[in-house]
Amino acid sequence: YVTENPHILIDYKETGASVILAGSGYCKWFNVRMGFGFISMTSSEGKPVDPPLDVFVHQSKLVMEGFRSLREGEQVEFTFKRSSKGLESLRVTGPGGGPCSGSDRRPKGKFNKFCLDFSGPNWIMFSYSQFISCSIHSA
Repeated sequence: YVTENPHILIDYKETGASVILAGSGYCKWFNVRMGFGFISMTSSEGKPVDPPLDVFVHQSKLVMEGFRSLREGEQVEFTFKRSSKGLESLRVTGPGGGPCSGSDRRPKGKFNKFCLDFSGPNWIMFSYSQFISCSIHSA
């Protein structure tokens, strides 16, 4: 264990020139549209550390199915490293290593959905937002 703060114990392992640290905390804030936010680190008792330590989190580092995000206040466990920009998460899970719960919020699309009716038993729905999806339904 390495302890930079007397109130928190951080696991670590050396990997070449970098040190990977592990901690726990809660989501301070997360912007679902931009796909990033910050985790506030907590002590082993679950209280915020003093002085506060915030860790950057990108949606690509979240362990969960589907749309990846964090809910404000959500409890998480994570590995992280120091970088030139500060502390950055490497892998973020829910408590006990399970998947993150995520936010109920989703980014708003730029375009509305519309249907094309081909007057047959099948119709196609297109969704033009961030990604284009197409599904065929039969009656």
